[in-house]
Amino acid sequence: MNVRKLGAALLAASVVFVVAGCGDDKKTGGTSNQPAASSLTIWVDDKRGPAMKTAAARFGQENGVTVKVEVVSKDLQTNFVTASQANKGPDLVLGAHDWIGNLVQNGSIDPVQMTDQVKSQFDPIAIKGVTYNGQIYGVPLAVENVVLFRNTDLAPTAPSTIEEMVAAGKALKASGKTSEIFALPVGQTGDPYHIYPLYTSAGGYLFGVGANGDYDPKDLGVGKPGAVTAFEKIAALGEKGQGALKRSITGDNLLSLFTTKKVAFMISGPWQLAELKKASIKWDISPVPGFAGAQPAKPFVGVQALYVASKGKNKAIAQEFATNFFPQTDVAVALYQADPRPPALLSALEQVQATEPNMAKVLDAGKGGDIMPAIPAMATVWDPLGKAEAAIIGGAAVPSTVAAAAKNIQSQIK
Repeated sequence: MNVRKLGAALLAASVVFVVAGCGDDKKTGGTSNQPAASSLTIWVDDKRGPAMKTAAARFGQENGVTVKVEVVSKDLQTNFVTASQANKGPDLVLGAHDWIGNLVQNGSIDPVQMTDQVKSQFDPIAIKGVTYNGQIYGVPLAVENVVLFRNTDLAPTAPSTIEEMVAAGKALKASGKTSEIFALPVGQTGDPYHIYPLYTSAGGYLFGVGANGDYDPKDLGVGKPGAVTAFEKIAALGEKGQGALKRSITGDNLLSLFTTKKVAFMISGPWQLAELKKASIKWDISPVPGFAGAQPAKPFVGVQALYVASKGKNKAIAQEFATNFFPQTDVAVALYQADPRPPALLSALEQVQATEPNMAKVLDAGKGGDIMPAIPAMATVWDPLGKAEAAIIGGAAVPSTVAAAAKNIQSQIK
Protein backbone atom coordinates (compact mmCIF):
# COMPACT_ATOMS: atom_id res chain seq x y z
CA MET A 1 0.00 0.00 0.00
CA ASN A 2 1.37 3.45 -0.85
CA VAL A 3 1.65 6.01 1.90
CA ARG A 4 -1.07 8.60 1.55
CA LYS A 5 0.33 12.04 2.20
CA LEU A 6 -1.35 14.11 4.84
CA GLY A 7 -3.68 16.59 3.27
CA ALA A 8 -3.58 20.31 3.76
CA ALA A 9 -6.67 20.21 5.89
CA LEU A 10 -5.09 17.72 8.26
CA LEU A 11 -1.91 19.73 8.52
CA ALA A 12 -3.94 22.80 9.28
CA ALA A 13 -5.21 21.21 12.50
CA SER A 14 -4.64 23.15 15.68
CA VAL A 15 -1.32 21.52 16.45
CA VAL A 16 2.07 22.90 15.49
CA PHE A 17 4.34 20.01 14.55
CA VAL A 18 8.01 19.78 15.31
CA VAL A 19 10.48 18.96 12.56
CA ALA A 20 13.40 17.61 14.52
CA GLY A 21 15.32 14.43 15.25
CA CYS A 22 14.02 11.84 17.71
CA GLY A 23 14.81 12.85 21.26
CA ASP A 24 15.44 16.50 20.31
CA ASP A 25 12.17 18.41 20.63
CA LYS A 26 12.27 21.95 19.25
CA LYS A 27 9.46 24.45 18.94
CA THR A 28 8.72 26.08 15.65
CA GLY A 29 8.17 29.77 15.37
CA GLY A 30 4.57 30.96 15.55
CA THR A 31 2.14 33.52 16.84
CA SER A 32 1.50 33.87 20.55
CA ASN A 33 -2.00 32.37 20.34
CA GLN A 34 -0.75 29.02 18.95
CA PRO A 35 -0.57 26.00 21.28
CA ALA A 36 2.84 24.66 22.32
CA ALA A 37 4.47 22.44 19.74
CA SER A 38 4.11 18.70 20.24
CA SER A 39 4.91 15.49 18.40
CA LEU A 40 3.43 12.11 17.63
CA THR A 41 4.51 9.64 20.31
CA ILE A 42 4.41 5.83 20.10
CA TRP A 43 4.95 3.42 22.97
CA VAL A 44 6.37 -0.05 22.18
CA ASP A 45 8.18 -2.89 23.91
CA ASP A 46 11.97 -3.12 23.87
CA LYS A 47 12.20 -5.79 21.14
CA ARG A 48 10.35 -3.74 18.54
CA GLY A 49 11.68 -0.35 19.60
CA PRO A 50 14.54 0.05 17.07
CA ALA A 51 12.48 -1.19 14.10
CA MET A 52 9.57 1.08 15.00
CA LYS A 53 11.92 4.06 15.33
CA THR A 54 13.21 3.48 11.80
CA ALA A 55 9.71 3.20 10.35
CA ALA A 56 8.42 6.16 12.32
CA ALA A 57 11.30 8.35 11.17
CA ARG A 58 10.35 7.65 7.57
CA PHE A 59 6.74 8.59 8.24
CA GLY A 60 7.92 11.81 9.84
CA GLN A 61 10.17 12.72 6.92
CA GLU A 62 7.47 12.02 4.35
CA ASN A 63 4.82 13.98 6.21
CA GLY A 64 6.69 16.75 8.00
CA VAL A 65 5.91 15.36 11.44
CA THR A 66 8.21 14.42 14.30
CA VAL A 67 7.48 10.96 15.65
CA LYS A 68 9.00 9.88 18.94
CA VAL A 69 9.19 6.18 19.78
CA GLU A 70 9.47 5.42 23.48
CA VAL A 71 10.33 1.95 24.78
CA VAL A 72 8.41 0.71 27.83
CA SER A 73 10.06 -2.52 28.93
CA LYS A 74 7.68 -3.58 31.70
CA ASP A 75 3.96 -3.36 32.45
CA LEU A 76 3.24 -1.58 29.19
CA GLN A 77 -0.55 -1.95 29.46
CA THR A 78 -0.71 -0.75 33.07
CA ASN A 79 1.61 2.17 32.41
CA PHE A 80 -0.40 3.16 29.36
CA VAL A 81 -3.72 3.19 31.24
CA THR A 82 -2.20 5.16 34.12
CA ALA A 83 -0.56 7.69 31.79
CA SER A 84 -3.73 8.00 29.72
CA GLN A 85 -5.82 8.80 32.80
CA ALA A 86 -3.34 11.51 33.70
CA ASN A 87 -3.38 12.89 30.12
CA LYS A 88 0.32 12.06 29.83
CA GLY A 89 0.09 9.06 27.54
CA PRO A 90 1.28 8.51 23.96
CA ASP A 91 -0.69 8.90 20.74
CA LEU A 92 -0.22 5.24 19.78
CA VAL A 93 0.65 2.07 21.67
CA LEU A 94 1.61 -1.39 20.43
CA GLY A 95 0.39 -4.36 22.45
CA ALA A 96 -1.63 -7.56 22.76
CA HIS A 97 -5.24 -7.76 21.60
CA ASP A 98 -6.51 -9.12 24.93
CA TRP A 99 -5.86 -5.65 26.36
CA ILE A 100 -8.74 -4.23 24.32
CA GLY A 101 -11.60 -4.81 26.75
CA ASN A 102 -9.66 -3.26 29.61
CA LEU A 103 -8.47 -0.32 27.49
CA VAL A 104 -11.97 0.39 26.18
CA GLN A 105 -13.44 0.10 29.66
CA ASN A 106 -10.89 2.64 30.89
CA GLY A 107 -11.53 4.97 27.95
CA SER A 108 -7.92 4.65 26.78
CA ILE A 109 -8.28 3.81 23.06
CA ASP A 110 -10.46 4.81 20.11
CA PRO A 111 -11.74 2.57 17.30
CA VAL A 112 -9.53 2.72 14.22
CA GLN A 113 -10.91 3.97 10.94
CA MET A 114 -10.24 0.90 8.80
CA THR A 115 -11.86 0.49 5.39
CA ASP A 116 -13.03 -2.87 4.04
CA GLN A 117 -10.20 -2.73 1.52
CA VAL A 118 -7.63 -2.42 4.30
CA LYS A 119 -9.31 -5.13 6.41
CA SER A 120 -9.10 -7.57 3.50
CA GLN A 121 -5.31 -7.37 3.58
CA PHE A 122 -5.12 -9.07 6.99
CA ASP A 123 -5.50 -12.61 8.26
CA PRO A 124 -9.21 -12.86 9.23
CA ILE A 125 -8.31 -14.25 12.68
CA ALA A 126 -6.30 -11.09 13.31
CA ILE A 127 -9.25 -8.87 12.44
CA LYS A 128 -11.45 -11.00 14.70
CA GLY A 129 -8.97 -10.53 17.51
CA VAL A 130 -9.03 -6.72 17.35
CA THR A 131 -12.81 -6.51 16.99
CA TYR A 132 -14.67 -5.70 20.21
CA ASN A 133 -18.38 -4.93 20.52
CA GLY A 134 -18.59 -4.80 16.74
CA GLN A 135 -15.83 -2.20 16.30
CA ILE A 136 -12.20 -2.55 15.25
CA TYR A 137 -9.87 -1.15 17.88
CA GLY A 138 -6.43 -2.04 16.57
CA VAL A 139 -4.39 -2.45 13.40
CA PRO A 140 -2.96 -6.01 13.57
CA LEU A 141 0.77 -6.61 13.41
CA ALA A 142 1.29 -10.30 14.25
CA VAL A 143 -0.51 -13.51 15.14
CA GLU A 144 0.87 -15.86 17.77
CA ASN A 145 0.18 -19.18 19.50
CA VAL A 146 2.16 -21.80 21.34
CA VAL A 147 3.58 -24.82 19.52
CA LEU A 148 5.52 -27.94 20.40
CA PHE A 149 9.24 -27.63 19.74
CA ARG A 150 11.10 -30.91 19.69
CA ASN A 151 14.74 -31.90 19.47
CA THR A 152 14.71 -34.12 16.39
CA ASP A 153 17.87 -35.99 17.38
CA LEU A 154 16.28 -37.04 20.66
CA ALA A 155 12.71 -37.33 19.35
CA PRO A 156 12.62 -37.93 15.58
CA THR A 157 8.82 -38.26 15.44
CA ALA A 158 6.27 -35.75 16.66
CA PRO A 159 4.05 -37.22 19.41
CA SER A 160 0.35 -37.52 18.59
CA THR A 161 -0.82 -37.39 22.21
CA ILE A 162 0.31 -36.02 25.55
CA GLU A 163 0.67 -39.59 26.80
CA GLU A 164 2.98 -40.43 23.90
CA MET A 165 5.08 -37.36 24.61
CA VAL A 166 5.32 -38.20 28.32
CA ALA A 167 6.31 -41.79 27.56
CA ALA A 168 9.03 -40.64 25.16
CA GLY A 169 10.25 -38.04 27.65
CA LYS A 170 10.36 -40.54 30.50
CA ALA A 171 12.31 -43.04 28.37
CA LEU A 172 14.87 -40.38 27.47
CA LYS A 173 15.21 -39.35 31.10
CA ALA A 174 15.56 -42.95 32.27
CA SER A 175 18.36 -43.52 29.76
CA GLY A 176 20.22 -40.45 31.01
CA LYS A 177 19.87 -38.55 27.74
CA THR A 178 17.75 -35.81 29.32
CA SER A 179 16.90 -34.57 32.81
CA GLU A 180 13.29 -33.49 32.24
CA ILE A 181 10.26 -35.18 30.66
CA PHE A 182 9.03 -32.09 28.84
CA ALA A 183 9.27 -28.36 29.40
CA LEU A 184 6.20 -26.19 29.90
CA PRO A 185 6.61 -23.00 31.98
CA VAL A 186 4.77 -23.08 35.31
CA GLY A 187 6.76 -21.28 38.00
CA GLN A 188 5.47 -20.48 41.45
CA THR A 189 2.48 -18.48 40.20
CA GLY A 190 1.45 -20.66 37.25
CA ASP A 191 1.08 -19.84 33.57
CA PRO A 192 -2.51 -20.24 32.27
CA TYR A 193 -1.46 -19.14 28.78
CA HIS A 194 0.90 -22.07 28.27
CA ILE A 195 -1.20 -24.70 30.08
CA TYR A 196 -4.33 -23.75 28.09
CA PRO A 197 -3.91 -26.39 25.31
CA LEU A 198 -3.83 -29.15 27.94
CA TYR A 199 -6.74 -27.57 29.83
CA THR A 200 -8.94 -27.41 26.73
CA SER A 201 -8.05 -30.91 25.58
CA ALA A 202 -9.21 -32.30 28.91
CA GLY A 203 -12.56 -30.48 28.71
CA GLY A 204 -11.95 -27.11 30.36
CA TYR A 205 -12.95 -23.67 29.07
CA LEU A 206 -12.62 -20.11 30.36
CA PHE A 207 -15.69 -18.27 29.07
CA GLY A 208 -18.63 -19.50 27.06
CA VAL A 209 -19.52 -17.98 23.71
CA GLY A 210 -22.83 -16.23 23.09
CA ALA A 211 -25.07 -16.47 20.04
CA ASN A 212 -23.24 -13.53 18.46
CA GLY A 213 -19.90 -15.33 18.73
CA ASP A 214 -18.55 -13.08 21.49
CA TYR A 215 -17.26 -14.36 24.81
CA ASP A 216 -19.83 -14.22 27.61
CA PRO A 217 -18.36 -13.04 30.95
CA LYS A 218 -21.43 -14.45 32.73
CA ASP A 219 -20.50 -17.98 31.64
CA LEU A 220 -17.31 -18.67 33.57
CA GLY A 221 -16.00 -22.15 32.85
CA VAL A 222 -13.38 -22.31 35.60
CA GLY A 223 -15.87 -23.51 38.22
CA LYS A 224 -17.56 -26.05 35.97
CA PRO A 225 -17.03 -29.85 36.10
CA GLY A 226 -14.94 -29.73 32.93
CA ALA A 227 -12.37 -27.53 34.66
CA VAL A 228 -12.09 -29.97 37.56
CA THR A 229 -11.64 -32.87 35.14
CA ALA A 230 -9.00 -30.93 33.21
CA PHE A 231 -7.02 -30.09 36.32
CA GLU A 232 -7.22 -33.68 37.54
CA LYS A 233 -5.41 -34.67 34.33
CA ILE A 234 -2.94 -31.83 34.78
CA ALA A 235 -2.36 -32.88 38.41
CA ALA A 236 -1.56 -36.41 37.22
CA LEU A 237 1.31 -34.90 35.22
CA GLY A 238 2.46 -32.82 38.20
CA GLU A 239 5.00 -33.16 40.96
CA LYS A 240 3.00 -35.73 42.93
CA GLY A 241 2.18 -37.60 39.72
CA GLN A 242 4.45 -38.31 36.77
CA GLY A 243 6.70 -35.31 37.35
CA ALA A 244 6.34 -33.94 33.82
CA LEU A 245 4.92 -30.58 34.96
CA LYS A 246 7.08 -28.81 37.53
CA ARG A 247 7.08 -25.41 39.21
CA SER A 248 10.85 -25.33 38.84
CA ILE A 249 10.40 -24.92 35.07
CA THR A 250 9.77 -21.25 34.32
CA GLY A 251 9.85 -18.78 31.48
CA ASP A 252 13.40 -17.92 32.55
CA ASN A 253 14.94 -21.40 32.26
CA LEU A 254 12.61 -22.97 29.69
CA LEU A 255 14.70 -22.19 26.61
CA SER A 256 18.03 -23.10 28.18
CA LEU A 257 16.69 -26.51 29.19
CA PHE A 258 15.81 -27.15 25.56
CA THR A 259 18.91 -25.72 23.90
CA THR A 260 21.25 -27.57 26.28
CA LYS A 261 19.50 -30.85 25.46
CA LYS A 262 18.18 -31.37 28.98
CA VAL A 263 14.71 -31.88 27.55
CA ALA A 264 13.46 -33.05 24.16
CA PHE A 265 10.10 -31.27 24.13
CA MET A 266 9.28 -27.62 24.80
CA ILE A 267 5.90 -25.89 24.67
CA SER A 268 6.44 -22.25 23.80
CA GLY A 269 5.88 -19.79 20.96
CA PRO A 270 7.46 -18.14 17.92
CA TRP A 271 9.18 -15.56 20.12
CA GLN A 272 11.80 -18.29 20.73
CA LEU A 273 12.75 -18.66 17.06
CA ALA A 274 15.58 -16.13 16.97
CA GLU A 275 17.43 -17.79 19.86
CA LEU A 276 16.68 -21.31 18.64
CA LYS A 277 18.37 -20.57 15.34
CA LYS A 278 21.54 -19.74 17.25
CA ALA A 279 21.48 -23.00 19.20
CA SER A 280 23.55 -26.02 18.21
CA ILE A 281 20.63 -28.43 18.09
CA LYS A 282 18.26 -29.73 15.43
CA TRP A 283 14.61 -29.00 16.10
CA ASP A 284 11.20 -28.93 14.49
CA ILE A 285 7.71 -27.53 15.16
CA SER A 286 4.38 -29.34 15.44
CA PRO A 287 1.02 -28.65 17.10
CA VAL A 288 0.71 -29.21 20.84
CA PRO A 289 -0.88 -32.67 21.16
CA GLY A 290 -3.97 -33.40 23.23
CA PHE A 291 -4.74 -36.18 25.66
CA ALA A 292 -5.53 -39.60 24.19
CA GLY A 293 -9.22 -40.01 23.46
CA ALA A 294 -9.95 -36.44 24.53
CA GLN A 295 -10.66 -33.21 22.69
CA PRO A 296 -7.98 -31.61 20.47
CA ALA A 297 -5.60 -29.29 22.30
CA LYS A 298 -6.58 -25.70 21.48
CA PRO A 299 -3.94 -23.06 22.13
CA PHE A 300 -4.78 -19.43 22.65
CA VAL A 301 -4.42 -17.38 19.46
CA GLY A 302 -3.19 -13.88 20.22
CA VAL A 303 -2.80 -10.79 18.07
CA GLN A 304 -0.30 -7.97 18.46
CA ALA A 305 -1.78 -4.67 17.30
CA LEU A 306 -1.32 -0.90 17.18
CA TYR A 307 -3.87 1.21 19.08
CA VAL A 308 -4.84 4.87 18.81
CA ALA A 309 -4.96 6.52 22.23
CA SER A 310 -8.26 8.24 22.96
CA LYS A 311 -6.49 10.99 24.89
CA GLY A 312 -3.63 11.45 22.47
CA LYS A 313 -2.79 15.01 21.47
CA ASN A 314 -2.61 14.28 17.74
CA LYS A 315 -5.41 11.81 17.06
CA ALA A 316 -5.87 12.64 13.37
CA ILE A 317 -2.19 12.02 12.65
CA ALA A 318 -2.27 8.91 14.83
CA GLN A 319 -5.14 7.50 12.77
CA GLU A 320 -3.20 8.29 9.59
CA PHE A 321 -0.12 6.49 10.87
CA ALA A 322 -2.11 3.48 12.09
CA THR A 323 -4.37 2.91 9.11
CA ASN A 324 -2.37 4.13 6.12
CA PHE A 325 1.30 3.79 7.04
CA PHE A 326 1.53 0.95 9.55
CA PRO A 327 -0.15 -1.71 7.31
CA GLN A 328 2.61 -1.72 4.70
CA THR A 329 4.61 -4.79 3.76
CA ASP A 330 8.04 -3.34 4.46
CA VAL A 331 6.98 -1.96 7.85
CA ALA A 332 5.44 -5.29 8.89
CA VAL A 333 8.49 -7.25 7.70
CA ALA A 334 10.89 -4.96 9.57
CA LEU A 335 8.91 -5.41 12.78
CA TYR A 336 8.79 -9.17 12.15
CA GLN A 337 12.56 -9.25 11.86
CA ALA A 338 12.80 -7.55 15.24
CA ASP A 339 10.45 -10.08 16.85
CA PRO A 340 9.67 -13.09 14.59
CA ARG A 341 5.97 -13.83 14.96
CA PRO A 342 3.76 -14.56 11.93
CA PRO A 343 2.77 -11.24 10.32
CA ALA A 344 -0.96 -10.50 10.28
CA LEU A 345 -0.60 -8.56 7.03
CA LEU A 346 -0.95 -11.18 4.30
CA SER A 347 1.55 -9.59 1.92
CA ALA A 348 4.17 -9.52 4.68
CA LEU A 349 3.41 -13.12 5.65
CA GLU A 350 3.86 -14.21 2.05
CA GLN A 351 7.23 -12.47 1.87
CA VAL A 352 8.38 -13.95 5.18
CA GLN A 353 7.26 -17.47 4.30
CA ALA A 354 9.36 -17.39 1.13
CA THR A 355 12.46 -17.76 3.31
CA GLU A 356 11.07 -18.94 6.66
CA PRO A 357 9.06 -22.20 6.54
CA ASN A 358 8.58 -22.14 10.31
CA MET A 359 5.92 -19.45 9.99
CA ALA A 360 3.58 -21.88 8.24
CA LYS A 361 4.24 -24.46 10.95
CA VAL A 362 3.41 -21.96 13.70
CA LEU A 363 0.15 -20.97 12.01
CA ASP A 364 -0.74 -24.60 11.39
CA ALA A 365 -0.28 -25.31 15.10
CA GLY A 366 -2.73 -22.51 15.86
CA LYS A 367 -5.51 -23.73 13.55
CA GLY A 368 -8.61 -24.47 15.58
CA GLY A 369 -7.21 -22.52 18.51
CA ASP A 370 -9.28 -20.15 20.65
CA ILE A 371 -8.88 -16.44 20.03
CA MET A 372 -7.82 -15.09 23.39
CA PRO A 373 -10.75 -13.33 25.10
CA ALA A 374 -10.43 -9.54 24.97
CA ILE A 375 -13.33 -8.91 27.34
CA PRO A 376 -12.52 -6.94 30.52
CA ALA A 377 -13.31 -10.01 32.62
CA MET A 378 -10.24 -11.74 31.19
CA ALA A 379 -8.04 -9.51 33.34
CA THR A 380 -9.52 -11.18 36.43
CA VAL A 381 -8.55 -14.68 35.26
CA TRP A 382 -4.78 -14.71 34.95
CA ASP A 383 -3.69 -14.38 38.58
CA PRO A 384 -6.20 -16.68 40.37
CA LEU A 385 -6.11 -19.34 37.67
CA GLY A 386 -2.34 -19.26 37.48
CA LYS A 387 -1.94 -19.67 41.24
CA ALA A 388 -4.45 -22.52 41.22
CA GLU A 389 -2.52 -24.21 38.40
CA ALA A 390 0.79 -23.95 40.27
CA ALA A 391 -0.76 -25.22 43.50
CA ILE A 392 -2.36 -28.21 41.76
CA ILE A 393 0.87 -29.09 39.94
CA GLY A 394 2.54 -28.93 43.36
CA GLY A 395 0.04 -31.42 44.79
CA ALA A 396 -2.89 -29.36 46.13
CA ALA A 397 -6.37 -30.91 46.13
CA VAL A 398 -8.01 -30.25 42.78
CA PRO A 399 -11.73 -29.67 43.50
CA SER A 400 -11.25 -27.21 46.36
CA THR A 401 -8.42 -25.35 44.61
CA VAL A 402 -10.43 -24.95 41.40
CA ALA A 403 -13.52 -23.88 43.35
CA ALA A 404 -11.55 -21.22 45.23
CA ALA A 405 -10.10 -19.87 41.99
CA ALA A 406 -13.54 -19.72 40.38
CA LYS A 407 -14.96 -17.87 43.40
CA ASN A 408 -12.08 -15.38 43.30
CA ILE A 409 -12.50 -14.73 39.58
CA GLN A 410 -16.29 -14.47 39.78
CA SER A 411 -16.09 -11.94 42.61
CA GLN A 412 -13.99 -9.61 40.44
CA ILE A 413 -16.13 -9.72 37.29
CA LYS A 414 -18.16 -6.56 37.03
